Amino acid sequence: MNDILIRSAVIEDAQAIMEIYQPYILETAITFEYDLISVETFVERIITVQKQFPWLVCELEGKVVGYAYCSKFKERAAFAWDCECSVYLHKEAQNRGIATALYTKLFKYIRKQGYYNIYALITYPNLGSEALHKKFGFTNVGIYEKTGYKMGQWWDLLVMVKRLRTFEEEPVLPKSWNELSDIE
Repeated sequence: MNDILIRSAVIEDAQAIMEIYQPYILETAITFEYDLISVETFVERIITVQKQFPWLVCELEGKVVGYAYCSKFKERAAFAWDCECSVYLHKEAQNRGIATALYTKLFKYIRKQGYYNIYALITYPNLGSEALHKKFGFTNVGIYEKTGYKMGQWWDLLVMVKRLRTFEEEPVLPKSWNELSDIE
């Protein structure tokens, strides 16, 4: 896949990110959001996420066709070593290895930052997303049954986890995204 570029998102990508995400809101239960998100909201989300975590985009022939990021898993201090991941692709970019390329780089950075667990929360059923996460070594933790209502029905939420390191020693707080010295 020499024709793709994976890079850190910049606020100028907010429009393309919004356009990728909108069909997921309007046409699927993959996201539990109901309302369209403005470009300004995506600018705020990118800035907020990148204070601690990577937000990556994939360019194909100079056009942003996908993105992936990690975010805080839970608010309490004891969850400081955990994060949640998300990946979204333009319809035309699916089944081309782009999600794999995005996640490969994203997870490399998250590991370097010092995180222990990456969680994926997946509307269930979603065989494609479940297969992608299993490919990266995620395992099923459990299912929140009938936890989200969208598009006229109740949906389950599958929780998966990827362990990045062992748990024998006392952890050091993860570095922020901006503290990594070798961001490519």
